[in-house]
Amino acid sequence: MSDPRSADYAATLLRVSLGVMFLAHAGLKVFVFGIPGTVGFFQSIGYPGWLAHVVIAAEALGGAALILGLWTRWVALALVPIMIGATLQHLPNGWLFSAKGGGWEYPVFWTVTLLVQALLGDGIAALRPAAGPARARPALG
Repeated sequence: MSDPRSADYAATLLRVSLGVMFLAHAGLKVFVFGIPGTVGFFQSIGYPGWLAHVVIAAEALGGAALILGLWTRWVALALVPIMIGATLQHLPNGWLFSAKGGGWEYPVFWTVTLLVQALLGDGIAALRPAAGPARARPALG
């Protein structure tokens, strides 16, 4: 049985962690691989080059929104297709992410955590809590 006293803290920890990871991946695409390099990579795996710009923007804006707690459920769900695309790219490489080219375990796990976040909601310290009935925040302890 889950502990309702700590569920909001768990949701917040997951939300902020996901946000940081998305910002890190956007930064990797911009500052390490470069935007032209990322576009080239997308084209090399059969995705249209313009999609790299969409993914970078989604990761950066979505990551920031998650950290801040802006529309958490909707942002988490909006990022799922990005992770499905990553999963499809890694699918031929096998299960383990340590495989050459990276396997699909990590993007699938990341997809699942986004779905969990969408189910959990904002947690605490969200700037714009999800719409819906208000509920009291339980005290920890």
